[in-house]
Amino acid sequence: MKSGDSTTIDVPHHEASGGGASKGKGAILTVPARQEKGGMRRGMAIIDLVLRIGAVVAALAAAATMGTSDQNLPFFTQFFQFEASYDDMPSFQFFLIAMSLVAGYLVLSVPFSIVSIVRPHASGIRLLLLILDVVALTLATSAAGAATAIVYLAHNGNSSSNWLAICNQFGDFCQTVSGAVVASFVTVVTLMFLILLSAVALRKH
Repeated sequence: MKSGDSTTIDVPHHEASGGGASKGKGAILTVPARQEKGGMRRGMAIIDLVLRIGAVVAALAAAATMGTSDQNLPFFTQFFQFEASYDDMPSFQFFLIAMSLVAGYLVLSVPFSIVSIVRPHASGIRLLLLILDVVALTLATSAAGAATAIVYLAHNGNSSSNWLAICNQFGDFCQTVSGAVVASFVTVVTLMFLILLSAVALRKH
């Protein structure tokens, strides 16, 4: 057997001669190793597609939830209206833009993932997705981290910097932005799995 080319399997068979059966020479079946690897790569490509669709849903949910986070308190004065919205905080604005970009990239990457299923031996597409997934992971992680810091301060405040906890008054707003942050971390974890899967698939080439 030559490594990387084919797998040979000895299959014994019997030949009938006269009144009894005599053992004959074994037959040799050859199974191309390329076909075995192709099936494995196709399976990983299918998993990649499923994870990628899941990441699309999570990223879109994060962006949409943050974009609709807004709450007005039922009381106001002559000069002030008490309102909390994502566009009041630059970190939340960055979060919305970053997660929208990540979601858009993931949607555009789905056709390339489908091509990887049809052509499992095409390593160029897999390498391209790996590089772009790393960029998307970096963007999503920075957005999630920035938003997490603001959400923490909104829940707990910071007496040293006179940052008051606003979630006691704006409970619905805090719940909405917290849900967006959770969805962003789901996106981050899914992107990590996608990168790991692409690296393993390239290693198998």
